[in-house]
This record gives sequence, structure tokens and C-alpha cells, in this order.
Amino acid sequence: MPLTPDLDRLLIPGARFTDEHGEYLVEAHPVDDIVLPTGRVVGCDPLVCPEAEPFTVGVAPGRYPARAWVAVVLRDGDEADRRVAALELVVRDEPVVRWEMALVDDQDPATLDDDGFFGYGVDSGTGTLADPTALAALESWDSERVEDVFTPAQLPAGPVPSLIAAVTDEASGANVVTVTSGWGDGGYATWIGRTADGEVASFVTDFTVVP
Repeated sequence: MPLTPDLDRLLIPGARFTDEHGEYLVEAHPVDDIVLPTGRVVGCDPLVCPEAEPFTVGVAPGRYPARAWVAVVLRDGDEADRRVAALELVVRDEPVVRWEMALVDDQDPATLDDDGFFGYGVDSGTGTLADPTALAALESWDSERVEDVFTPAQLPAGPVPSLIAAVTDEASGANVVTVTSGWGDGGYATWIGRTADGEVASFVTDFTVVP
């Protein structure tokens, strides 16, 4: 069986973790709402693989709040760095009682080793949770427009590192909200949180920052 996430200990404002590199203080920051005109959700590196498949679990079409969970890296009590530890799409602001791996077609968790997972690859240091409509529109942009919007020379300042949000499909309002993927490139799993009634509460991509 594959690994199970320990997101309950991560998704807590003020949570602290320590490893050999220092101490981490977790902050929760709202980011732009994510517009899902189809109700389908894709986790991907939108600058490299906007054509990624949506997860098999969807939600009702609509606009949903999102949060970036930022790990503030402390050394000798002072802030030395900040990294996005997780990106959360909030469907219902209710307690999560269990987590399941977000899958695309033909992925079977039973085929994974104890520490295995299915996730998406990152090659531009960027991750998102978005509707396929938004990503298809982004795919149609020319490279200059993509660079101007999502990799500007001057990145916006703020508590969430390199947060970028842009409407890519004007007709539906579908947008792409990007954050830096933890420490950078790699493979990252997305998890679906379920309520006690079995309803979808959230999608969370864990960027494996904290120990």
C-alpha cells in the first residue's frame, strides 16, 4: 500500500517543525480564488505541462478559495527563507477525517510500494491546481506572453513566494494561480480531504518542505 499523508499536522497555522537544517514555522495565506467552470481539477506544472489530465474526482463548477501554506525557515530565531509547503483548494471549510491520493485515469494505488505515490512532475519550480479550461487557454498563449505574466523579471513581493495569478480564459473567468513548488523541481502528490459525510473538503498538493 502507498504512503498516507500527515497533512493534519502540517495544515495548522503556527505549527513548528525542526530538522538538521533549522526550524520551520507554518503560516496560512489566502491566495486568489480558483475558478472551476467544469468542476474538474488538474494538479500540474502549468508552465511545462498544461495539458496534464484532470483528477478522477471532481466538484461542482464554481469559484473556490485557496490557501498557500508557507513554511518560514528560521535559523537562530530569525527568518532565513520562506517556502510554499502546500497549496490547498478549499471546497468545503469543514474538518477532514481522511485523506486519499488524487489520481488520474489508469492510476491504481494498489500497485505502489509502501513509500510510493502518484503525483505530477515539476520542471519550472512552479505548481498549480486549476481547471482544464484555464490550462487549455494558457497552452494557447505564445511564449512571450507566458513569460511576461508568469515569469516576470520582477516577481511580486509578499508573504507567499512568487505568487502569480492570472485569468487565462476570459469567457469563463478560469484562472491559473501559481506558487513556487517547495524547494523546487521534483514530483509532488496531491491529496483529497474528505469530510465525515464523505464529501470532498479540499485538494492539497504537498511540496514536502517540512520534515
